[in-house]
Amino acid sequence: MAVTLPGADKGDTTTLDATLCEAGIMVAELASREAELRPDHEPKVNVNGIEELVTDKGYHSGAVVERVKSYQVSSYIPEKQQKGRRNWQGKVEEQQAVYENRRRVRSEYGKSLLRRRGELVERSFAHCYETGGMRRCHLRGRDNILKRQLVHVGAFNLSLILRHLVGAGTPRELSNRSGQLVLSLLLLLWYGNGQQPCHSSRISAPATKYVAKSRTRLRRPLCRKSAPSTTAC
Repeated sequence: MAVTLPGADKGDTTTLDATLCEAGIMVAELASREAELRPDHEPKVNVNGIEELVTDKGYHSGAVVERVKSYQVSSYIPEKQQKGRRNWQGKVEEQQAVYENRRRVRSEYGKSLLRRRGELVERSFAHCYETGGMRRCHLRGRDNILKRQLVHVGAFNLSLILRHLVGAGTPRELSNRSGQLVLSLLLLLWYGNGQQPCHSSRISAPATKYVAKSRTRLRRPLCRKSAPSTTAC
């Protein structure tokens, strides 16, 4: 929904608000565009904006959870393991927000959302940054890097749309599928003409003779009785 490029000296807890605001703006634009283009249809985008936020444990802090609650957004942020008990003296609202977030994360619905985040979001990150090589970008200036990132993520979203419509997300995969289609048509014509499929693993006639002999060969006894011995095997 939104692509942001924060500075390397900023942590996740300080960049969450900007990313959430950017995603909210995109959702509002999509909702208004759907209302203009298809006023009679049911909107596919939530007209109330973003109502739920799911992140990993790196974004968790008492101040972040409290701010997200003030935005009227339900947070599902796993907590970090901390030593000892926290001191909530003078932090009643923050304590309440943290406890509500903890209950939502431990619920079945919260666990399902976290599984979906790991399946969809993390795989998208791995595809764009690891496989796509966006971990290192040899450009100068934040604006140039952000443009490169937007083009990269836009191409990834376009591949998802093409995979949903056509069945292939890349030109190479589409060419491979076209080759498989031609091969299947040729095989269909071959079988339609009454030709029998050939098997490369067929054994020749001379080889079958030796195989038959080896199968009918009598087995030797495992042990024999010796003359001086009186015990059997």
